[in-house]
Order: sequence, then C-alpha cells, then structure tokens
Amino acid sequence: MSSTDTPTRHAIVPCGSCGKLNRVQMHTASGAPVCGTCRRALVVDAPITLTDATFDTVMAKSTVPVLVDFYADWCGPCKAMAPVFADFARRQKGRVLVAKVNTDENPGVSMRFGIRSIPTLTLMHGGREVSRQVGAVPMAVLEQMVRDIG
Repeated sequence: MSSTDTPTRHAIVPCGSCGKLNRVQMHTASGAPVCGTCRRALVVDAPITLTDATFDTVMAKSTVPVLVDFYADWCGPCKAMAPVFADFARRQKGRVLVAKVNTDENPGVSMRFGIRSIPTLTLMHGGREVSRQVGAVPMAVLEQMVRDIG
C-alpha cells in the first residue's frame, strides 16, 4: 500500500461513553483518538462492542477489515477465547478493527449471520463476510484469517 492510500484506511468506532459513532483514521490510531461528541478516549486497541443498532454502519463505513467475535457471557469457550481476542486487538491496532457482539443481547445481527454456535468469528471486509471460524482458536488462526484477505 502506498502512502497516498493510507488516509483512506479508517474505521467507524462507537464511543464507549456516549455511544456516538466516530470515524477514526487507522494510520493515526497509534495516537489517542477521542470522541467528537464527549471528547473521551476511543478504544482502538481492544475489542469494541457492537449492537444490532451499530453493526451495519460500522461494517459499511469501515475501510479496514473488521474481525467480529459473536459470543455470550455464559459460554465457557467464549470466555477462554476472550484474552486471545483482546491480545489480537492490541497486536493489530491500526490495521484491523476488532469487535464483539453479544448474541443474547443482539439477536437481530446474530440471526442474520446464521450464528448457531459460539464463539463464531467472522472477518468482514468491504461490508461483507470474507471468512468465518467457529470455536475457540489460537492466535495463529486469527492472524491467518487476516493474512488471507491480503
């Protein structure tokens, strides 16, 4: 990717404090992006929480890949996967947006994507699903999912 392509690499990130959606330039994500509404720090180095209300906008308007973990709080394998997923988010900061969707609280998007087992990881790019992995997986599998899209 050339340096002229860099500014187009952005993600839509919901503010954890006020819920407003913010456009974050991923090439500058190493800094500390803040919400345009409440001025609180935006999370770009940990999984962000998406809902039925925010999912489609984040997917449609983010130009970077988005790795989504469909999970539930009561799920043992989901709990085991959480630290790996969080570490992946730290490692991929600025390159991949890492998100999670609680299937119990967000049945709409979960049903639309046919989530039948959890955890289910989907890699979204260009507003569509490009890869899927069911079950808890090691870091190497997450990294390969992202490498496979180029």
